[in-house]
Order: sequence, then structure tokens, then C-alpha cells
Amino acid sequence: MNTFNKKSLYTAIAGLSALGVTGIAEAVHVNPDGLGQVLIYPYYTARQTPSTARFPNAQYNTLLSVVNSTVSAKAVKVRFLESLNSREVLDFNLYLSHNDVWTAGIVPTADGAGVVTYDKSCTTPSLTAGTVYPFVASQFSGSNADGADSSLDRTREGYIEIIEMGDIVSGSATETGVTHVSGVPPCTGLSDAVAATNTVAGSGGLFGDLTIINVNATAETSGDATALEAFTAAPLWAVPSSIHPTLADGTVLTSETYKAGAVVTATWTTGIDAVSAAMMHDTLMNEYILDSGTKSGTDWIVTYPTKRYYVSVGTGTPPKLFQRNFGASGACDDVLVAFWDREEQVKAGPPPSFSPPLPGVPPSSLCYEANVVTFNNTNVFSSKNSRNVDMGTFQNGWARINLVGGATPPIHQLISTTGQTFNGLPVIGFATATFFNGTLPAVPPSTAPTQSAYGGSYRHKYTSN
Repeated sequence: MNTFNKKSLYTAIAGLSALGVTGIAEAVHVNPDGLGQVLIYPYYTARQTPSTARFPNAQYNTLLSVVNSTVSAKAVKVRFLESLNSREVLDFNLYLSHNDVWTAGIVPTADGAGVVTYDKSCTTPSLTAGTVYPFVASQFSGSNADGADSSLDRTREGYIEIIEMGDIVSGSATETGVTHVSGVPPCTGLSDAVAATNTVAGSGGLFGDLTIINVNATAETSGDATALEAFTAAPLWAVPSSIHPTLADGTVLTSETYKAGAVVTATWTTGIDAVSAAMMHDTLMNEYILDSGTKSGTDWIVTYPTKRYYVSVGTGTPPKLFQRNFGASGACDDVLVAFWDREEQVKAGPPPSFSPPLPGVPPSSLCYEANVVTFNNTNVFSSKNSRNVDMGTFQNGWARINLVGGATPPIHQLISTTGQTFNGLPVIGFATATFFNGTLPAVPPSTAPTQSAYGGSYRHKYTSN
């Protein structure tokens, strides 16, 4: 029987009692077609709206899917990470037969959040349909405490990684065991020794989607997972109790990006630098909508998927790229914010910054691994970790976050072994805007009034330098 360490799924059971360019095959890159060996879902939430909100105590849930678009069965690692310091809260191995889809939901528990699935695809350990498996706090509490919140409430916001461990050998016992027969796979041939032997280098072809929904608030937003292609040229199979594979386990030491109007190929000493370079941008841009007539609100998700590989717990400066190590207020990186309304007007006064300020850090900084930036305190996702930008009377327009932030190199910079300089930070995310038009009159033949609330999501736009 597979066994887990404290952060594992078995601990949870016990608790129950992009932007990119099409790249060469040898270089890791963000695939604009959405297919890859790695999928990163930039945000999940199982928060509840405040009791004072327009829709009081309305519950958010997050739904995700991963699709195997190839003719090969695959083994993948599914990993959930909390948003403050990317501490893992759950993982397991998932097996997808050819052309298979796996779906799950992230839902609230009494103290935090957990995952539930009704899907029949094989996992190790196996997941019972309809059972909520709670996320665990063992990686940020007790001896692993990092100075931030150590309660399970911290698990209610975060992001998700799905990493391909490899293709399953055609005709093997493992392939037979994970292939659906009349809609249900037998889930045999998954013992560690057998599965490891029957796993070869993966061929990619995964894609995924994310939906954040709040039924009581009639709010829904959705988006695609960021797909990394050419992440590894070797199989990465690991036992379910292992934290591997991670984003640092890629075997490809070359990145390919679209930078300053040209395709740039660079070589690195570590796989995590190659992955970071593939997502490096110096500015991030999107729109905001705060129209009073539609009671609009806007949140931006700004996620740094590789930050945890550079940042340590404690004071001081990381060895490269990021600006500060992790403390009670996070690991803060100074950025610069600018915004305009739709008529090109700029707000008078001092440069925009985030509020409220965090203790001991500059006001214009983003401090977490998955950040929520909200505008005029609209706080669409009811995040406990959001940073607000005061837009004053500006009801709509666009904004830009400069990720270099005036930092002195080598902060917010990577330099390849082949001499290319990448400025900024590795970042993914999206914007979400919500609208509320009140209660509309009944539409015959119905006699019930209609609640008019809706929303949408928009991918960030970037520059790279």
C-alpha cells in the first residue's frame, strides 16, 4: 500500500476519521495553443462573501478540469498550493487514459478547504466519489511554521499545478488498468514498481480549464491553465508519497520566449531558471471596470509560480531574482502601479500604491505567491490577502504593473549562461470583473423577478524586456 508523509492525502483522510510563442522542442516555453506537459492554474478560492456584502455569506467554489488530448495514457501529479508562500496542502497521482478528462472541485470545509471529485479516472491513493478530502496545514504549521497564518483557513486560497510524470507504455499492465471499459477503468497495475516501470518520457498534450463560481451571488468566472511545453525530456514518475515532481525537476535547461519583439532562446544552469525565464515579464497590463451604474468590481490575480524556489523563510535577500525572503507580511517585491481612465486621464496626486500598507514594507509591493489586487476595495473574490488600489473617481480604464519596480539588479532580473538578460518576474494570472443590474421584472410566462448579476475574466497582457 502507498503511504504518505504529513502533507499527503492520507493525512487528510485520517483527518476525516499566457502568453508565449510556439517553441522548439528542446526549449521550455509557454505554449499559446494551451497544450503542454505542465499546467498551472493561477488561482483557486473557497472563500465566502462577508455578511455585509451585497450577497451576504455567499460561497465560492472552484472547479477544474484536465484533458489528455493524446492517444497515450498518462501519469500526472496533481498539486494544490496555498497562496501566501506556496506551501503544499495536498497532492496525489492521477492516471489519464487516452482522450480522458478528469474534473474536481475545491470546496469549503469547516476550517479550510478540500477537494472533491466524482470522476472515475484512477488516482493513487484512490479517491471515493463525493468525499471531500481536506487540505492540510502541516507544511506551514508546527515545525514548518513560516511566521504567517498557521490555521487551515489559509488553505482557502491558492493555486494548482498539474505536472506530467510520463506516458504509460502502450500495451502494459498499467495502460490496461487505467483505460476505461464501458466508462470505468479497472485501476489495476498501479503499484509503485509496476507504474514506474511502465512510465516513459511524456509527450505533452495536456490542457486544462478553471471556473470560479458563486451560485448564491450568481457570479462565475473562468479561464485556461497556463501550459508549459518541453518541460522535460525524461520521465518524472514519483511515488504518491513524494513531493516530486515539482517545477524544479524539469530536465530542459533551455528556454524560449518572445522578448522585445523577437524570439529569444537562452540556456540556464538549472531547470527552474529555464521555467522562470519562460514566464518572465517586465510589465503586466489589463483593464478595470468600476462603473457605478452596474455596481461593477474588478480583481486581478497576479501569481508567481516559481517564487518558492528562490525565497527562504527569514530576513534578508534571496540569492537572485526575488527581492525579499518570507516573513509575517510575506516575501514582498516592490512594483510600480500606473493607471488611466478611458479618456487617457491620470489621477492627480502621489503615485498609486497598495493599501492598506503592510507592516515594515513599502506600500507599492506584492508580497504573496498568488496575489489578489483589487480596485476601490470591491474585492470580487472576498480575499483575505488582497491589496487595494485607490482609483478615486476613475470608474473604468486600464492599469499597468511594472514588475521591475525600480529594483537594483540582480533583483528582478535573470541572466542566462548565454548572456541574455531577462528583467521583471515570472508571472501569470487574469482579471475578473463583475456587474450587478439589480432585480429585473419578471419575464412572462414566469412571475418571478430575475436577479441580474454576471461577470467575465480577461487574460493579462504583458511586455518582456
